[in-house]
Amino acid sequence: MVVVRGNHGSTPQLGLRISGAVLLAVSAGIHLDLYLTGYRKIPTIGWLFLLQVIVGFMLTIAALVTRSRLAAAASAALALSTLAAYLLAVWIGLFGFKEIRTRAGLAAGLIEVAAFATLALAAVTADSARRAGAPAAVSGGAFAGAFAGTAVGASAGTGAFAGTGAFAGAGPGHRARARAQSAVSVVVAAVSAVSVAALALLGVAVVSTGGSPVAAADVGSTLKTVKIGGVDVLANADGLTLYWFAPDTSTSSKCFGSCAIYWPPVSGSPAAGPGVTGKLGTIKRPGGGLQATYDGHPLYTYIGDRGPGQANGNDLDLNGGFWYDIRVSH
Repeated sequence: MVVVRGNHGSTPQLGLRISGAVLLAVSAGIHLDLYLTGYRKIPTIGWLFLLQVIVGFMLTIAALVTRSRLAAAASAALALSTLAAYLLAVWIGLFGFKEIRTRAGLAAGLIEVAAFATLALAAVTADSARRAGAPAAVSGGAFAGAFAGTAVGASAGTGAFAGTGAFAGAGPGHRARARAQSAVSVVVAAVSAVSVAALALLGVAVVSTGGSPVAAADVGSTLKTVKIGGVDVLANADGLTLYWFAPDTSTSSKCFGSCAIYWPPVSGSPAAGPGVTGKLGTIKRPGGGLQATYDGHPLYTYIGDRGPGQANGNDLDLNGGFWYDIRVSH
């Protein structure tokens, strides 16, 4: 028996696994930063972010230390499902939370597309790379048949029989490899198509969802207090908790652009309702219009609060500074 060893194809497959694992780790790192700087307080979304971070790092390790096609495929599926969840949150909302376009979200989306493509290709090539590095045995009879065919062809003065003899000894193996290569080509084409579609959907999301303009529903509204954890907290007319932003001054707001989508400013001139004892006023917004203030603090609501009695935005480090609810003393 003749044993033939080879390692062709293993280096590219190793590169795919390492590249895909690094991309997945970067995506998990972005989600960890978002979780720690604010998303942890958003109901349901918070623990989903944490779960994605944990699973992402676990699969990163699995993809790096194993040659398992399952690990690579699971990593690719995580990257694609994370992107899908982001797109759903942007377009229609997810678990009551509607995402907006941000640089971090766009960067994570692009990385997740690249991670999916790379890890999916690593999963496709895992078995072929393993087979390439495994010993290939050729039986003595098959080798003899190939050699005999070559000898007959030489004595007859033609090379045709040589090729026939060699093919006779190795025909089934060649056909099996051809079928495997054909299947791999189909899967690679499918991975490419899914990746292109994911990029297209991400592009549509970026173009079509720049964030909704700040609503004017708070104009002229009456502020009131609500009890949260036994503490009186300032709220708008709908009972939503109001917040102040540490970087703001008594005359200007530092929250605009995408920040003002996460933290909608309270617009217009407010009126004091029962229990509201502080000084009310207004400032001019950077883009025009008036924003209500309380004791010199410009006021905001938070999109992470679903209704009255919630203060999910309190003590968050998000959009460039800390956010705090407004405690009212009597």
